[in-house]
Amino acid sequence: MTMTADSSASIDTPTPREVVLDVEGLDVDIRTPSGTVRAVSDAGFTAYAGQTLALLGESGCGKSMTAKAVSGLLDPIAHVAGGSVKLNGRDLVGMSERERLKMAGTALGIVFQDALTALNPVYPVGVQIGESFRIHRGMNRKQARQEAIELMRRVGIPEPESRVDAYPHQFSGGMRQRILIAMAVALGPRLLIADEPTTALDVTVQAQIMELLRRLRTEEDMAVVLITHDLAVVAEEADDVTVMYAGTVAESGPVDQVFSRPAHPYTRGLLDSVPVNTERGSQLSSIAGSPPELKDIPTGCVYQDRCPLASAICRAERPVLREVVPGQFAACHFAGQVQDSTNLQEARS
Repeated sequence: MTMTADSSASIDTPTPREVVLDVEGLDVDIRTPSGTVRAVSDAGFTAYAGQTLALLGESGCGKSMTAKAVSGLLDPIAHVAGGSVKLNGRDLVGMSERERLKMAGTALGIVFQDALTALNPVYPVGVQIGESFRIHRGMNRKQARQEAIELMRRVGIPEPESRVDAYPHQFSGGMRQRILIAMAVALGPRLLIADEPTTALDVTVQAQIMELLRRLRTEEDMAVVLITHDLAVVAEEADDVTVMYAGTVAESGPVDQVFSRPAHPYTRGLLDSVPVNTERGSQLSSIAGSPPELKDIPTGCVYQDRCPLASAICRAERPVLREVVPGQFAACHFAGQVQDSTNLQEARS
């Protein structure tokens, strides 16, 4: 068989990934009694169809604030101060509330971490699931109820015909989370934001919820943005990871690449804190200190107070996010040194 130059090129060239969400230079400010503080600074990342992007970091690092800015759910005291948030090529920043409402559910779905709070306690779950069909597709009550039953069956709720009229408090935590997921994916959104979707669930139920999200992502070819502080979940579920610290992006890239050879001391510290082959009684590794308060973000590198490599340049100059190796970016003056230390540690082990 003779292979032409064009056919050879098509085989060798990887298929480009479809961009669903593209965030660039995102700034979020919060008004406080003592003045305005910056909660998210120059954040950027990309989520692709059929894949999961994880936003990873400790509590207070800006993950949820970033997700709220993307979804248009910022509290009244906060606002987007700069940057762009493009969903399916449309910039959401500056979009009117009416335009946002049209995209809710059809282009963007959200799964919150506290299902009992997110669900309305005075309405049956079937009414809440079916509401989007009535608003966006003009279905009557009977049609919307039938769609709700089918969605409940799809997300693994047993006997949906008899449980469609039940109230949120009559379901377990795992079942309530499935109901939230059903509501989020009802209209086939291109992007699903999952904010700590397995918080307060036991390990078995956590695995079931993550498997459900994985299946729906594949079936719908959605982009999923998963917000978490759980490195094991990121390693298992995500394709790409964006590590956030003090409202900034510390490192980003493919998960296997970032986790095997981190280029930022914060990422390295997070990975070292995971117990691996640890003997009883041995001391666990941890990152000393805690993230800075928003009003006390230092000049220079935001991680300098906790970093073992901090030096004069870190205190004077904030590092920019730069490509360390193809596809992997880090905001560290000593990114190469961090990766070299990882290589040395692997060679010794």
